[in-house]
Amino acid sequence: MNAIIIGILLPLLGTMLGSAFVFFMKKEIPDRMQKTLLGFASGVMVAASVWSLLIPSIEMAGERVLPAAIGFLAGIAFLLLIDELTPHLHNGALSALPSASS
Repeated sequence: MNAIIIGILLPLLGTMLGSAFVFFMKKEIPDRMQKTLLGFASGVMVAASVWSLLIPSIEMAGERVLPAAIGFLAGIAFLLLIDELTPHLHNGALSALPSASS
């Protein structure tokens, strides 16, 4: 029972600590710092997807790698589609929007 509690609390505390750093940041994050943090976050997500999803699915399929490869490529295609379909702003684009008062 203690192992379960520790297994739940450890990621919870790590997430809370990581998100708490937002309160210590200035309004503007330097471009280099933003790129570093985004690169680190994307590396963590790629590692998590490979070690927690892709490798176990290949092990479960035995010698057949095709189902895992199809799922991986379908996931990439889905994310690219969502990126194209959802509206989003880029750095500096906020100033190009019309103001609410005009």
